[in-house]
Amino acid sequence: MIKPNYSFEKRQRELAKKKKKAEKESRKSVGDEAPAENPEPAVTPDAAEAPEAPEQP
Repeated sequence: MIKPNYSFEKRQRELAKKKKKAEKESRKSVGDEAPAENPEPAVTPDAAEAPEAPEQP
């Protein structure tokens, strides 16, 4: 009967984890740059609560 090589399996799992982590970090760094280029306009709470009314004479 063939004995399983647990060291090889463990090393393969570790390499897969490292690869997945590196891909996640690269996606995260690319994602951080995108919002800096296109900032969303900030809405103040006062402007959202009170609609603008035309001035009455």
